[in-house]
Amino acid sequence: MFGGIARRYDFLNRLLSLRLDVGWRREAAREVQSDPGLTILDLCGGTGDLAIEIARSRPDSTVVCCDFCHPMLALAPGKFERKGVGDRCLALEADGLHLPFSGATFDVVAVAFGVRNFSDMPRGFSEILRVLRPGGRLVVLEFSKPHAPILSGLYRAYLRTTLPLLGDRISGQEGPYRYLARTIAEFPDPPGLAGQIREAGFSAVEWRTLTGGIVAIHTAYKG
Repeated sequence: MFGGIARRYDFLNRLLSLRLDVGWRREAAREVQSDPGLTILDLCGGTGDLAIEIARSRPDSTVVCCDFCHPMLALAPGKFERKGVGDRCLALEADGLHLPFSGATFDVVAVAFGVRNFSDMPRGFSEILRVLRPGGRLVVLEFSKPHAPILSGLYRAYLRTTLPLLGDRISGQEGPYRYLARTIAEFPDPPGLAGQIREAGFSAVEWRTLTGGIVAIHTAYKG
């Protein structure tokens, strides 16, 4: 599904979010601690947008951008070079539920709009916990649900109609953006996702919402 929309994925992200997605990823990148020499995993990294933001904000660190969708990931190395971070960003094709890394490999694991797509979310968080070093940090950027009545109503209408109609038509693929709208609507609210992160074994779980609650950034640590 993602492979079929890979070439238009970045364009549609900007269009359908009115470019808000750029700022959301930038805010998530700021949640990565500022210690020098970090090794960071951008999981479900797609075409590399979050990896680029992290590499820009943490120039002493190395970022591994990992995704299992080859057509998406194949676009990342060229973007890394164009954005001037090619020497610090690596692209690796791998399944987030079966990561090819030894335990305690990374200082940080960041996921932008990816945990919602795990076929087994507890397994995904378990793998993240496994590859994090003790004291390592998890950063999750995901869609949420606005609570203000007017914004909530407008957002629900947008998910039901505008997003799937525009997304499927411009991408030339019937289904992917209907899937996106459905999974956003069904995804847990911030307290619910925080509970799942805690159940996976993380500690000090916190979150903050952006853009009226349309997205939320969760952070946590491996104890």
